[in-house]
Amino acid sequence: MSGLERSLAVKYAPVLYFDRREPFYPVRVGITVFTEPGPSPSFRRKIKFDVPDISFVIEYAIYWDYDIQHLYELEHVWVYVGRSGEVLDAEASFHGKYLKSLLPQKSNLDGTHVRLYSQPGKHAFSPMKELFELVPNLRTAAGDEAGADGLTVPDMLRGRLSSDAAVNRLVREHLQSLAFEPSMQFEAYRIPEELYTIWNQLYEEIPGRIESELAKLRARYQA
Repeated sequence: MSGLERSLAVKYAPVLYFDRREPFYPVRVGITVFTEPGPSPSFRRKIKFDVPDISFVIEYAIYWDYDIQHLYELEHVWVYVGRSGEVLDAEASFHGKYLKSLLPQKSNLDGTHVRLYSQPGKHAFSPMKELFELVPNLRTAAGDEAGADGLTVPDMLRGRLSSDAAVNRLVREHLQSLAFEPSMQFEAYRIPEELYTIWNQLYEEIPGRIESELAKLRARYQA
């Protein structure tokens, strides 16, 4: 990762707000800096330069080892930066789609840092915590449905990862032990600088991280 990429990542990093009972925090963040339109390397979308006076876009691919329902979790934030270095726009992932993430008058922007709430256990992003109350399984996802999805294998990792019923049972048992009731009280989290890397490097690391987690689960639950 170049020094410029790292400095930009730190300068424009979102400030994330997690539930006080959140069991999982990011472990790695893959950075892509777009200086022209193009496809995201890690999300099914194209980055467009249709905001006036845009200079570049920073994509934050934020990786957790788990969300409360599965092993493997990747969420995204996109920050659009103008020619004078100001934040012009922002977007963030929300259950496979993405939302605009700057409120009117940019009221959730502190300098160059967008403030975003993370859905308890599930990590979808929103500039308004009230939005989570509209998610039908907000509480059951973190409770009775913990571990329901086992190991998630996204299309971009097929052929490098695989899952089966035994793996899914292990993941489910582990995550059910971490089930919680969201407090809906949120605390600020600032991404540690050492978590940043370029996306290509994170992509190479993910299968190893997953195998490491599975080894821990086998040692714990099959001993």
